[in-house]
Amino acid sequence: MPDRELQDIGEDNSLLLVDDDEPFLRRLARAMEKRGFEPTAVLSVAEGKAVAATRPPAYAVVDLRLEDGNGLDVVELLRETRPDSRVVVLTGYGAIATAVAAVKIGATDYMSKPADANDITQALLATGEDKPPPPENPMSADRVRWEHIQRVFELCDRNVSETARRLNMHRRTLQRILAKRSPR
Repeated sequence: MPDRELQDIGEDNSLLLVDDDEPFLRRLARAMEKRGFEPTAVLSVAEGKAVAATRPPAYAVVDLRLEDGNGLDVVELLRETRPDSRVVVLTGYGAIATAVAAVKIGATDYMSKPADANDITQALLATGEDKPPPPENPMSADRVRWEHIQRVFELCDRNVSETARRLNMHRRTLQRILAKRSPR
């Protein structure tokens, strides 16, 4: 399978990796290099935007939430400087609303962490006709509920009181739900 992936990369195999988790970033850079990419790994939105502006890559993997801002800013700049680049947005805070926002801005795909290098490579190289296989483990009912709450929260501009009102939920209950990690 790696041979097929290498053939699909094309002549320009430049890859921008933007993530503030340094150990993960180093591992992913090594793994993607083994798959035939030439990775440039950076730890911040500012560094990612600098690379996107000066030498926009053919491929990019961008974390959504970084210490100095939102990874979607890097995706947006990449779309302006190199419209044909293929971008995958990664996040540890998977929510449907942010996935929709990422795809609307121009991301090719959106994946929740932890994602392995094979999944990321498949997402980067997938053509329009390729459909991803059905999930091995579909979302639980708790996860669907959490996703819905996150979506309404994003649509309410991250206003807890307004979100609680729209969901007919006590504000403090909502705050407790938002403070927890997503269920599996």
